[in-house]
Amino acid sequence: MPLIQISIGAGRTDDQVRTLVTELTDATVRAIGARPEAVSVIVTQVEGTHWANGGTTLADKKAAREAAAG
Repeated sequence: MPLIQISIGAGRTDDQVRTLVTELTDATVRAIGARPEAVSVIVTQVEGTHWANGGTTLADKKAAREAAAG
């Protein structure tokens, strides 16, 4: 029983998450021959203030891009 755990930035719509889950399930079925009903997917949406890379939060990176765009 495959279990896929994925973290994404918060703000996705229910439809986007639903599409992601479907695509991940389909890819797992194709890749390893799992039955679709055996594939579990957990999607965790993380606020930009709680996710960082390179020492800078995603929220701060977004704010910097918006400020640069004017």
